[in-house]
Amino acid sequence: MEAVRLNAIGVGTARQIARRCPAGTGSLGRHHAGCDVRQDQRAPVLTAVERARAAAFPAGEYVGQESFMRASEVRTLAHQAGVGRDVSVLDVCCGVAGPGRLITAGSGCRYLGVDHSSAALAVARQLGANLACRFQLAHVPPLPAGPFEVVLLLETMLAFADKEALADEVARVLEPGGRFAFTVEEGRPLTDQERALMPAADTVWPIQLAKLTGVLREAGLAVTWLVECSPSHRATAAALLGCYRADSVQIAAEIGTQAAADLITSHRLWSDWLGTGRVRKFAMVAEKQ
Repeated sequence: MEAVRLNAIGVGTARQIARRCPAGTGSLGRHHAGCDVRQDQRAPVLTAVERARAAAFPAGEYVGQESFMRASEVRTLAHQAGVGRDVSVLDVCCGVAGPGRLITAGSGCRYLGVDHSSAALAVARQLGANLACRFQLAHVPPLPAGPFEVVLLLETMLAFADKEALADEVARVLEPGGRFAFTVEEGRPLTDQERALMPAADTVWPIQLAKLTGVLREAGLAVTWLVECSPSHRATAAALLGCYRADSVQIAAEIGTQAAADLITSHRLWSDWLGTGRVRKFAMVAEKQ
């Protein structure tokens, strides 16, 4: 998804599914690769980094997302999950819903985005005023009552330490044959040394692919589609890093020196880890059996 919500890929936040759309350092944060700013800081962060984000993505690939995922990758994942007209879609930890609004505009689906940040949802509602999008303030779990045909979790799997509980909750709200479409940071758990380097490390929980598929299987979810997107996400992380560094003075003036430093540090680490294979990125779809 930058590291301050922008850290894990920005990196999300959520020590356990038992807390909202992952929450981070004890209370409310969110981490995806690409993100590291806590949810309650999102509004000023968006103001400060919007220009940098827009400059970092290739032409036509930026739609307000707070992550490393490109618009074309969002469309592909939605297509693989069978999102179409009148399909019921739940977008978990939607934030300002850049990808959600893109999917709704292109497909005509029945979209519900949930997030724990009222500030983020206010932005989402404003930007999605002309679309058939609904938004709900919610701490995850539980997820809103379904059933849904598709559940999306874009660039926030990283923030959930308890992926078993997450998978069980997703399976609960999916209808039979429903699809869980998500991205995931794949790799071994962080070492103590790596945690010391990464801002908001309490929201950074990569998982190895074999373990993840087992977790999904136990929840009654079978993987039907998988593609690695490490190269493109590494390129985006590197581009964002360059843009944040170039605009660091203004960013620091708007969000604070420490937050700006953490934003840069997290993107440097994600660029390195994705480049060396320490962490790999995958987009996946799993179907409820």
